Amino acid sequence: MAYAVKELFYSLQGEGANTGRAAVFCRFAGCNLWSGREHDRIQAPCDFCDTDFVGVDGDGGAKFSDAEQLADAVEQMWPVQAVSTLRFVVLTGGEPGLQVDRALVDALRKRRFEIAIETNGTVALPQGIHWVTVSPKGDGPLAVNEGDELKLVYPQAGLDPARFAELPFDHLYLQPKDDAERERNIELAVEYCRLHPNWRLSLQTHKLLGIR
Repeated sequence: MAYAVKELFYSLQGEGANTGRAAVFCRFAGCNLWSGREHDRIQAPCDFCDTDFVGVDGDGGAKFSDAEQLADAVEQMWPVQAVSTLRFVVLTGGEPGLQVDRALVDALRKRRFEIAIETNGTVALPQGIHWVTVSPKGDGPLAVNEGDELKLVYPQAGLDPARFAELPFDHLYLQPKDDAERERNIELAVEYCRLHPNWRLSLQTHKLLGIR
């Protein structure tokens, strides 16, 4: 299988339970909920998306002919001086579930990577991924309804966090929506977490710190 990757880079995870952890980020092109084109945004369930996932023209982006080639590119992003017996890669998008398959998972594991994925949960995932983060968008059904963390951008019209509270995730996070109402969204998320202590607040620390 060939893979279309928008960008490939090394940074720190800025969100959720792995905040602050060094990782290679592999951002796949394409999504099943939004085309990524501005003229389609108003019709998308995630019209607040702030990520460019169109094409393969980002830093490190390319079309990779097979899993071994992409896994090699991921490995080359891990700094030689970053001493670790276990590397960390975050598969994100767009929607990575459209492209990530068992061949890629096996190739990354062979190179001693712990694999995390950030998905909207609408596409079934292959076995072998170490850390699954589901971030629901819109009111459609989830194909991935269990995992390590559920991270809900909040508020979303018609999407009640209570819908997900009993699903088998180890961590439940509310992440304030980053739009024109950002300050108000933070207040709403804080208040919800105060009233529902099974939820935790997740901030996009990479934005606060000005890092990629």
